[in-house]
Amino acid sequence: MMSGLLGGKVAIVTGAAGGIGLAIAHLFHEHGGSIVLADVDEPGVRRAAEAVGPRAIGVGCDVTEEDSVQYVVEEAVRWSGRLDVFVNNAGVTRDASLRKMTVADFDTVMAVHLRGTWLGVRAASAVMRESGSGSIINMSSLSGKSGNPGQTNYSAAKAGIVGMTKAAAKELAHKGVRVNAIQPGLIRTPMTEAMAAEVFQAREADIPMKRAGEPAEVAGAALFLASSLSSYMTGAVLEVGGGRLM
Repeated sequence: MMSGLLGGKVAIVTGAAGGIGLAIAHLFHEHGGSIVLADVDEPGVRRAAEAVGPRAIGVGCDVTEEDSVQYVVEEAVRWSGRLDVFVNNAGVTRDASLRKMTVADFDTVMAVHLRGTWLGVRAASAVMRESGSGSIINMSSLSGKSGNPGQTNYSAAKAGIVGMTKAAAKELAHKGVRVNAIQPGLIRTPMTEAMAAEVFQAREADIPMKRAGEPAEVAGAALFLASSLSSYMTGAVLEVGGGRLM
């Protein structure tokens, strides 16, 4: 048995080629977990897995495709014989005003966040309910709590993930499977750093802690939800936003 909060556990993290997903994979590995990093960027996620460590593999996955998500779950079980944690982290943005947002951009964000999360919850829980335990962690956003101009698609999808989390938690609790969500605020990732500097600084100024968060700080919340420290928590939504919107 490996030592650490996740010693002997096996986790899948989607969207793990970089950003928050990669930070989660690193922290889970540091705490004894064996990690399947999944991402639509297959070469990138394989390189990321090599950097994470010896108990990590990278697998290509399009979270909007049912067969692709199912394949990742089956690959994890083939590789390790079990599945204990599934983190639905994969995400995209297609920001635009209502007047300028295309139907395609709306549908893309909905497909990745909502359908992707639902497919992950369904595939992971099918394995976990048979073993009588497991932790599923869905990545929402404070944008889903308050809404952001130019993000009608993203804000709606992230709010939907909260409702999905609570519904799934009620369905699966009696099988020993916990489902929780994290709502990050402004986190310093390539996605947010692509914002105009003045917009980023204005949002940072609105945060009581007066700084953006780091991916490792979101990973800490994910580690808590993945471990036995949160064994009596399901349907919860943890905000990791430096006090923004409290």
